[in-house]
Amino acid sequence: MIPWGGVGCCLSAAALYLLGRSSGRDADVLKSVTRVNQLKDLAVLLDTACKVLPLVVTVSGRVGSETPIHCEQSGLRGVIVEEMAEQHFLKHNDAGSWIQDSALMLSMSKEVPWYLDDGTGRVYVVGARGAAGLVLTVASEVFEESGRSLVRGTLDYLQGLKMLGVKRTERVLPMGTSLTVVGEAVKDDVGTIRIQQPHKGPFYASPSSVDQLISNLGKCARWYQFASMGFTVLGVYLLARSAVQYILERRRRWELQKRVLAAAAQRQIQDSEDLNEKSTELSGNAKRDRLMPEICVICLEQEYNAVFVPCGHMCCCTNCSSHLANCPLCRRRIDQAVRTFRH
Repeated sequence: MIPWGGVGCCLSAAALYLLGRSSGRDADVLKSVTRVNQLKDLAVLLDTACKVLPLVVTVSGRVGSETPIHCEQSGLRGVIVEEMAEQHFLKHNDAGSWIQDSALMLSMSKEVPWYLDDGTGRVYVVGARGAAGLVLTVASEVFEESGRSLVRGTLDYLQGLKMLGVKRTERVLPMGTSLTVVGEAVKDDVGTIRIQQPHKGPFYASPSSVDQLISNLGKCARWYQFASMGFTVLGVYLLARSAVQYILERRRRWELQKRVLAAAAQRQIQDSEDLNEKSTELSGNAKRDRLMPEICVICLEQEYNAVFVPCGHMCCCTNCSSHLANCPLCRRRIDQAVRTFRH
């Protein structure tokens, strides 16, 4: 039997090890990324470093947009808005009780062109929703109780459902949020500078500074390493225990099989000896029967020559049998004694 527990622990250890290496590699890459203290310096940097493109940099500033999105529920203005609606209900399970569950009804996101501004310059950010570390603020969370009709509620109840209501959640990246972005810096023909996801390298959009990102990635790498070591030890222990149990079981079965074979051989020898003894005994009985005369059990003088009916025993002579009412062997009543002849 395959020790799936040990195999699962080893696979988890391998996955955690790879995640730790990835986090450590990202931390090392972030340490070597060019830091831009003021956004106005990025244009000069791109002009001087045009021969070594792509240029991966880290920039910081406040989120801004010329066409921000106005959130209907919270009233905030943002550049990325996600709206989600979940239907909450009670579901009747096989055990006869009601458990709470939910189902996604609507998931929608909107984004407008936006930039980072630090007062000295402006840099547009493209594709930030695919960046690591981006966290949208929960702007509003509203629960609308179910107001279905009696007929619809009855139909749902017959199907094992009790509608509770709809939960609407609105997440937004608000205007003016301080953000640090790590990505590839490019400059188009009209002089607009953009930060976008590089073909190879880190892409982060986080409210934390780059030093905090490096520290967090280092902590994650160490945590992944410790967890990987723990899962490795546990997996090796489970695999070793399973291997020892398998070896002991195979040894036990081999010893049991050996004892069974030995017992079968001993039994065969014993049967052969018993057969020889029985054959010898039968031969002795035959010899004894030939040596001993077949005499009447009553008078012990004449040979027996009468058969009793109906029991069929033959142990008396005709003279003695005429005086008997019951068979001397089985005590059954004698209806008739028939004389027999040997030749």
